Amino acid sequence: MNHGRTPVDPGHAPAISDTAVADRARILVSCPDRPGVVAAISQFLYGMNANIVRMDQYSTDPDGGRLFMRVEFDLPHLSDRRRELEEGFARTARPLDMQGEIRYARERKRIAIFVSKMDHCLRELLWQWQAGDLSGDPVVVISNHPDLREVAATFGLPFYHVPVTRETKAEAERRQLEILKNYRVDLVVLARYMQILSTQFVSAYPNRIINIHHSFLPAFVGANPYERAYERGVKLIGATAHYVTANLDEGPIIEQDVQRVNHRDSVEDLKRIGRHIERVVLARAVAWHLEDRILTYKNKTVVFV
Repeated sequence: MNHGRTPVDPGHAPAISDTAVADRARILVSCPDRPGVVAAISQFLYGMNANIVRMDQYSTDPDGGRLFMRVEFDLPHLSDRRRELEEGFARTARPLDMQGEIRYARERKRIAIFVSKMDHCLRELLWQWQAGDLSGDPVVVISNHPDLREVAATFGLPFYHVPVTRETKAEAERRQLEILKNYRVDLVVLARYMQILSTQFVSAYPNRIINIHHSFLPAFVGANPYERAYERGVKLIGATAHYVTANLDEGPIIEQDVQRVNHRDSVEDLKRIGRHIERVVLARAVAWHLEDRILTYKNKTVVFV
């Protein structure tokens, strides 16, 4: 059920000057690598009187591979010239077989955070948002347990408790999708949400659902992974953030990190270290998505940071 608060947009986040982002946009491109691609985009933006502030590119193989680009630029009076910009880019892209789109910095993405009982990832995202470090806005928290209601309330966010059982899973997901639609959500973040999403749910937000989970070397799946890792005497623990696909935990990886541990670390030490890494890795992945730094190809990502 709703916590009873009227949704605040952008909530308790600090105000951000529109002038800082009003004229900024980004072009994301994927296309066959060939001579002239970079020149074509640069010349197009020059003709628009745009100022390129950053350009990143990567080729899988300069001789017949695939090129990925992210171009960030400022264009005076952008709000009045969007149609001109989009039509001009379409004309530029067509002869070079570019798959691309334009993103606008002023259009901050709206985030739904899914949680269960653990609060560390939720708190990290909300702290960073409150500090102004995320270029997007959490607008709703959804959980299959009521435990984190007050955390959401502290940040002025609506909280929906949607219980999930094997028998009610389909109806619960229908309700969750309805909430996402009502809040016009652009990105779903699974901040230690301990439920597997159905294929139907995932297909509604392709490459727009980010999950976080522990990463052990060797890997331990199932219940009590930290206890099992402790028993094996692992020397590295870490976390992986990835886009969610229909194949469980096999979506394109966005970010990973690890930390060394040793025989002196107890099970509780491993859990504490693991929580810290999960918080950091998930926050990085979310920030990069919000800043349009990630391009996906097949089951991999190209991340320009």
